[in-house]
Amino acid sequence: MKKSISPVPLLYPSPVLLICTYDSAGRPDAMTAAWGGICCSEPPCISLGIQKSRYTWENIKERGEFMVCIPSASLVKETDFFGIASGRNLNKFTETGLTPVPSDIIEAPYIEECPIAIACRAQNLMPIGSHILIVGEILSILADEEACGEDGMPDISLVRPLLYDSLKKTYYNIGEPAGKAYSSGMKFRRTVQEP
Repeated sequence: MKKSISPVPLLYPSPVLLICTYDSAGRPDAMTAAWGGICCSEPPCISLGIQKSRYTWENIKERGEFMVCIPSASLVKETDFFGIASGRNLNKFTETGLTPVPSDIIEAPYIEECPIAIACRAQNLMPIGSHILIVGEILSILADEEACGEDGMPDISLVRPLLYDSLKKTYYNIGEPAGKAYSSGMKFRRTVQEP
């Protein structure tokens, strides 16, 4: 039997992302975000929910471009710090020792130590209560060779991304594979051709 729970921002899993921008003075900044995901395949797009009060929102609004970096589990302390400190008050890169690298594609830096960096250009901005929904078109993806499998594409077991539980305010590692998409459910597929 299920019980009713008050509406809260709950979805499992929530990815842990580092959103990198330049501020108006050209200083690199980044913030931790868990409200994000893929929202379109053609063109490939990422959606982000960012509070209006965040320095990163000001930077995206001004420049229109941002990098989405995927930190590995080994960067949990740095990633958490990027979410509890503001770039208005200090340089998070100096404090953590992480390396901002200028992109040659957009006006936003990426974090060298993150295994994946995704260059995005803001396409749609929509206020929705406490947050702004930002849809960014993916222009380019940078991946560490060590995070790629034999097929040359990123491998989640090598990237080792962090996951977030918003209710327990806890980070998690990914688990073991549970099944293959587009094949695990084939036993339920009808033998008759569907229209």
